[in-house]
Amino acid sequence: MELLPVHTPDGFDALGLLKPLAAALAGDGPAVAPHVMPDQVFSGELPNDDIAAVISTSGSTGTPKQTMLSVDALAASAMGTAFALKAEGQWLLTLPVHYVAGFQVLVRSLYAGTQPWVMDTSAGFTPQAFTDAAAELTDRVRFTSLVPTQLHRLLARPSPETLRLLRRFDAILLGGAPAGASLRSLARSQDLKIVETYGMSETCGGCVYDGTPLDGVELRSVEGRLRIGGPVLADGYLDAPGTTEEKFVFNSGQRWFVTDDAGEVATDDSVTVHGRLDDVIITGALKVSATRVSDVIQALPGVEQAMVLGIRSEEWGTAVAAAIVGDVDADVIRQAVHVELGAHAVPKAIVALDALPLLPGGKPDRRTIHTLLERA
Repeated sequence: MELLPVHTPDGFDALGLLKPLAAALAGDGPAVAPHVMPDQVFSGELPNDDIAAVISTSGSTGTPKQTMLSVDALAASAMGTAFALKAEGQWLLTLPVHYVAGFQVLVRSLYAGTQPWVMDTSAGFTPQAFTDAAAELTDRVRFTSLVPTQLHRLLARPSPETLRLLRRFDAILLGGAPAGASLRSLARSQDLKIVETYGMSETCGGCVYDGTPLDGVELRSVEGRLRIGGPVLADGYLDAPGTTEEKFVFNSGQRWFVTDDAGEVATDDSVTVHGRLDDVIITGALKVSATRVSDVIQALPGVEQAMVLGIRSEEWGTAVAAAIVGDVDADVIRQAVHVELGAHAVPKAIVALDALPLLPGGKPDRRTIHTLLERA
């Protein structure tokens, strides 16, 4: 099976990927592999002719893996999204196409038979660039996919035109990272139709919308760890049989992807994601949920975003540390966490940033943030 590497640097005309992607989905061309490095080499061999794309994982906590997505998995994801949103329509692309959230905008557009519009990101993501792009959409039904940081920027000091165009979207998919209570509240106050998604490259992107799995998708919690099954699963990782065997397992005759996330599945099949399993910080022999600390901080007036991680500490072994975006006194943060979660959860280091460092796909760059907190 052939593989067509497609170099997608900043400023790449993402619409140029539509033709080879359409051929791959129709089985008339090689699988596409959008990537960001011009000298990236794809070793290994695709296992079968059903693979339509090879998409890199974000690499937010380690080395990116090359995920093999079949025609059937991409079709199931696109159809599941259309069913969940109760419509097909025109999409605005704001994310890099070498990550699954951006790539899926093109896939959904092809299956819907609509022409996506690509935002100009040559100067990065800005509210003005988003507003200009959103104004170009022509279809009656309109969608876009954002990460929380992008929505934060759009709602920080929005112009009337930006708000008008945001409200014009029939749905704004929000994923890639936890949105936070304050951002959700702000979006609701502006009457935006936000749909929070959960998923990853291994599930063709979002496979749970507002806590409800897409059609055919099933989730289980095994000892607190979420597993995902269904037609959206990837075929595994290119040239990594060991990792594929470890992460994609068979149980009761069904294939499951073993996530790194903690969560619960209710009797009505609704899903609650608690965060990454490695977000538990053991400090002074006590366990602290980084997600819960972050939620407390983000609920404070003046806080736009917060990222809580564990850093090395001679005294505590690992200490709780927080990077924040916003205007709030560090003592206010410490007091709020102390009251809500106890003294052991109070951040020992707090760093204020103008913005959280991001990976190209829009997720917070945890390794860079960790380095900044270690130096504090």
